[in-house]
This record gives sequence, C-alpha cells and structure tokens, in this order.
Amino acid sequence: MRVVIAEDLALLRDGLIRLLEAHDFTVVAAVDNGPDLQAALTEHKPDVAVVDVRLPPTFTDEGLQAALGARAQVPGLPILVLSQHVEQLYARELLSDDTGAVGYLLKDRVLDIGQFIEAVRRVADGGTAMDPAVISQLLARQDQSGPLAQLTPREREVLAEMAEGRSNSAIAGRLYITEKAVSKHINNIFTKLDLPPSSDDSRRVLAVLAYLNGQ
Repeated sequence: MRVVIAEDLALLRDGLIRLLEAHDFTVVAAVDNGPDLQAALTEHKPDVAVVDVRLPPTFTDEGLQAALGARAQVPGLPILVLSQHVEQLYARELLSDDTGAVGYLLKDRVLDIGQFIEAVRRVADGGTAMDPAVISQLLARQDQSGPLAQLTPREREVLAEMAEGRSNSAIAGRLYITEKAVSKHINNIFTKLDLPPSSDDSRRVLAVLAYLNGQ
C-alpha cells in the first residue's frame, strides 16, 4: 500500500516513515510543505495520504488546502489528517465529499499504534476514521432540521460510534446493547437518511458523512 506523508517536523516525519514501513506500507513521498504535498499527491496518486493541517510556508491550513486541491484533481483520493488542530471550515469541506476515504485524528490523542495503523488502512479502503474530539467540535452547532432530526437519541449515539470507525460488535460493547439491536438501529438510520441500497460499508460511510455535514 503506497503512502504520501506530509509533516513539517523532521523527527515525527521520520517516525511516521519508519512506523508505516514496519507495517508493510511503502512511503512514496514524505514532504514538509503544502505545495510539495499537492504535487506529490497528484503525481503519485497514493493509496492513502497522512497529512498535517499546518504546514509551511504560513503554518495555517496548507495541509488541508493541498489535500482538497488534490482530491479535486483525483476524486476520492484517501486522506487521513493527523494534526494538533481542528480546522472546522476545511475539515467540513473535506468531509463533504460523499466518496468517503477520509479521516481526522489528533496527534496527542493517538495512544495506540495498532489503532493508528488500522485507521490508515480503513481510510485507504474507503472508510472513515474520526477522533471523537474532532466530531465533538464539528458538531458544536447542532442543526435540528432535516433528515438527521428524525433520528432518536440512541440512533445518534450509534451513528457517532460509526463515525469513529467502530464495528457493530464494538458499538454494542460501548453502548451496552446487543449486536442485533445495533443492526436494527443502523438499518433505521439508513432508512431515515434515505440512503440508497448498496453495500453496508458504503452506506455506513454515507451515513457518517451525512451526520458530520448535517450539523
């Protein structure tokens, strides 16, 4: 699996290279600024990119802007943002793409190497990987209108767990309900959000994106 890394801190960039290569990824480019990132993404078209938000030259939002620019040229290009900051405007724009294959993790909350690697793979496979703190900030202003308003509190809880990338069994464990109950809630979510019949994985991604974009 081919990866592009964008991180301006040399030690962290080198650490990510070593970590990913140790788990059978191939790092095709590792850059430290926004312009080089967009060039690398459009040239290599990697299976996934691990991107910091704030990169040179201005250390504001170059990473996300480069990712958005690359996805405009290569639709569905998998992007996992790994940052210390939540840039709400551009994060929402990134998440508004219904193709999925996006994630947003906070550096200081990545405490388990296995979970990080699993998140990279999930995004590469077209899924989502969201830190709950990111979800919380993105949902700070709740919109009570539209299809999401039809969801029950429990269905919203299930959908929030889905946004974090949890399986049905993991959701059941977190919410202290049965897997059968989780499946029922998820089917209700699909129906209420009017998601077209497709694979469950695809509909899970669409449901998560609807949840994040509809608030």
